[in-house]
Amino acid sequence: MILESEGLEPYEEIYEPQTKVPDHRHPFAEVRIIVSGEMLFNISGNQFVLRPGDRVEIPANTKHAHTAHGTVPCVCICALRAI
Repeated sequence: MILESEGLEPYEEIYEPQTKVPDHRHPFAEVRIIVSGEMLFNISGNQFVLRPGDRVEIPANTKHAHTAHGTVPCVCICALRAI
C-alpha cells in the first residue's frame, strides 16, 4: 500500500537463500521493501544488509547487485520509478 500511495505498481519477488543477482543497471529507479528474510546489497561499492521493514531506492543507471542473505527465502516488494 505504501508504494501504491506513491503512484507505483508494486510486485513481489522471492529469492531462495544465497541467490545472487550480479552487477547490473536499469534506466529507471528501483524501490525494494524487504518483507521477510534478508538481502545483502552492493550499490556502487557500498555494502549493507536489509531486513524486514527496510526499504531501499536505487537511482536510475546505478550499478548494483544483491544476494539473498541467511538461511530462509527473502521476500521483497518491488516497484519501478520512471525518471
